[in-house]
Amino acid sequence: MAPELLNAQSEHLLRELAPHVLGAVIRRFRDFAAAEDAVQEALLAAALQWPREGVPENPRAWLIQVASRRMADHLRSELARRRRETATAMATDQLTPALDVESESERDDTLILLFMCCHAALTSPSAIALTLRAVGGLTTAEIAHAFLVPEATMAQRISRAKQTIKASGAPFRLPTHHEQAQRLRSVLHVLYLIFNEGYTSSAGPELQRPELSGEAIQLTRAVHNLLPNDGEVAGLLALMLLTDARRVARTGPDGELIPLTKQDRFLWDRKQISEGIALLTATLSKGSIGAYQLQAAIAAVHDEAARAEDTDWPQILALYDLLKRMSDNPMVVLNHAIATAMVHGPSAGLELLNALDADGRLAGHHRLHAVRAHLLELAGDYEAAIAHYRTAAGRTTSIPERNYLMTQAARLSDENFRTADEPCLKG
Repeated sequence: MAPELLNAQSEHLLRELAPHVLGAVIRRFRDFAAAEDAVQEALLAAALQWPREGVPENPRAWLIQVASRRMADHLRSELARRRRETATAMATDQLTPALDVESESERDDTLILLFMCCHAALTSPSAIALTLRAVGGLTTAEIAHAFLVPEATMAQRISRAKQTIKASGAPFRLPTHHEQAQRLRSVLHVLYLIFNEGYTSSAGPELQRPELSGEAIQLTRAVHNLLPNDGEVAGLLALMLLTDARRVARTGPDGELIPLTKQDRFLWDRKQISEGIALLTATLSKGSIGAYQLQAAIAAVHDEAARAEDTDWPQILALYDLLKRMSDNPMVVLNHAIATAMVHGPSAGLELLNALDADGRLAGHHRLHAVRAHLLELAGDYEAAIAHYRTAAGRTTSIPERNYLMTQAARLSDENFRTADEPCLKG
């Protein structure tokens, strides 16, 4: 007989508890890789036992105790191996801490893990992968699927990241104020990238991966609770909320992409929008303004427009002017060109795009071709627009984006055909 399966509520509970349990076990045993293996075994044990025996009264303590026993077994085995190799006598109980899970610190281990996973010694891809694995609770297979790499490749990347953390000797504790200042920029950047990948998946059959964007929002909330007076942390959380508020309206019944101008704005999450605007208003009143706050302000202008035609494009353009001065991101320049086109006409926007052709970070990117196609369409150059829509479709690895771009090209082709086929009527 197949074992009973966890219900959705218990699965959510396990995912929520996983980083807390991992943090507690790492703090106790000081071994990231072995602790994660032990926690995974504890989670598996819970998945098998809880459906039969019920969720324990204190599920966190249950998981910590099971994982700690696994770690104790691992340490005994390791000790036995060392004894055989070195003939060094050592009492096993010296390596086996007491299992008094109730005395375990109740501070938020998720934050400690987050700052540890964003260690300066890690590359950005490794930090993202390790954060999703250790803090987000995603499986290696899920992370590999999100980034379109083989599971074995992702497992190696995560393993190397854990070994790098171990070699760094980083203590398992909340970073000092000085260390927070050093790592915060990296932490926010990783959270921003995770959210973006969840909001618009870079590849695959789905436009969005809500579990990724949801994890990013949850983690950013935790950082905001730790640093409530940091304007950029609040700005990033506001940006995520204001952007994610449109998620339901971004796809149709078959998963097809619906652009911002065509979305049913009644589907937007007004609660998220209100929270995002409140956060943004509070942080902007504190003086210093950063890039995430400006991006959140732009998102707020879009969200506050009852209809697409009501969008305050001059205000958006002014915000992008400010953002360009503090950011060297080519995507900012791309979006600035769109705002320019909406205020001063498509020709002005197209002129700004020419500078991006020489930027190696964006040259040939499908979004550059897609924006150029859109502005060419607005300018009435339909043949050129069709060509760029098709080029953009050929360069994206996202199936919904590709389908949308090909649909735009086909629509313009049909309109051109009908126009050319109409008889010339003279008065």
